Amino acid sequence: MYDEVVADVVTIQISRAEFDARAAALLDAVQAQGLGGVVLFDNYYILYFTGFAFAPTERPLAFVMNGRGEKALFVPRLEVEHARAQTGFARVDHYREYPDDPHPMQVLKATLADMGLTGRIGVDTDGYPWILGYRGPSLTEVAGSTVVRIAGVVEDMMALKSAAEIALIRESAKWGNLAHRLLQRYTHIGATETEVSLRASNEATLAMLATLGPLYQAQSFFWDGATAGYRGQIGRNAAIPHTLAHNITFRAGDVLITGAGAPMWGYNSELERTMVIGPPSAEQQRLFAHMMAAQEVAFAALRPGATCADVDRAVRAYYEGHDLMRYWKHHSGHAIGLRYHEGPFLDVGDHTELKPGMVFTVEPGLYAPELGGFRHSDTALITPDGSELLTYYPRDLESLTIPL
Repeated sequence: MYDEVVADVVTIQISRAEFDARAAALLDAVQAQGLGGVVLFDNYYILYFTGFAFAPTERPLAFVMNGRGEKALFVPRLEVEHARAQTGFARVDHYREYPDDPHPMQVLKATLADMGLTGRIGVDTDGYPWILGYRGPSLTEVAGSTVVRIAGVVEDMMALKSAAEIALIRESAKWGNLAHRLLQRYTHIGATETEVSLRASNEATLAMLATLGPLYQAQSFFWDGATAGYRGQIGRNAAIPHTLAHNITFRAGDVLITGAGAPMWGYNSELERTMVIGPPSAEQQRLFAHMMAAQEVAFAALRPGATCADVDRAVRAYYEGHDLMRYWKHHSGHAIGLRYHEGPFLDVGDHTELKPGMVFTVEPGLYAPELGGFRHSDTALITPDGSELLTYYPRDLESLTIPL
């Protein structure tokens, strides 16, 4: 069994006991709603409750638990050994392939029947989502049951991080900090964002692997180590928050917005900084100072008992009071954990109460189309008496000015 295999291995990953406790808490919610069980298709939900990290494709996967707490994974044939090795689950049901015959959802129907999942069933989505070319019937059509969406229950659980989860996010922040340090060191006029990002990310990852060795696993579909880069947010493009990398060459006067982190057993942190190449202009200094002030406003509002809306409302009030709303493009932050973006959100429309154990990015930004963007992002933990920054890279303009 899984516990016998890892009992003598030092690890920083989430323990099997914690995965079991999460499933038990979900079972309590399922039983409280009078549901016959639960079926979850989302890959992050499956990871959260089972420890099974995988690449989601057109092939359906699901975590199944009946009202008695009996659990199973439902996977394609190619994932059977992988699922057993990562979870130690006694029951891993599989189908041959997608689309194949019978269709995977017909095989899942047999699993549900055998486990006694009838009547009302809790789900995140009514069947496997139609991604990457997948097509198939809904769970309602296949099982003939009434589905009740319980994704909100799962999201609420994921929003409150355990001590082990927070430790992994701290570790992520540490290696993101190193990657960003190298990114800033290697950025200079004439270099391209691609070469600088690759060099910084590779060196930081190698240092991390040399330090952590077999303690490290990324468990990420997107990254396999520490990363730092610009994602195209260079010069005037920095005014486009979600632009993509364009292999841009750095020039004097460029405003740069960075991003760094490191997936740590699936958990993420977020570190972003605004940098300038060469002495900053008066307008660059002005918008940078306002961006810093807005982030301080957000930090001050980030405390238990307040709401997500309170934080964003305070930032927008600062913008409005200084005639800056024409530079505004997005809310003040979002939760982070297994997903790079999670709920709840620091937005005037989100009235979720802030509670100790929640982890957020704090990233109010200002964007001037003819000049560039100005945004720091720090990862912050809600504590019993306020908040704690888990990222710690320098934030002042002098430290973030790259000499000519």
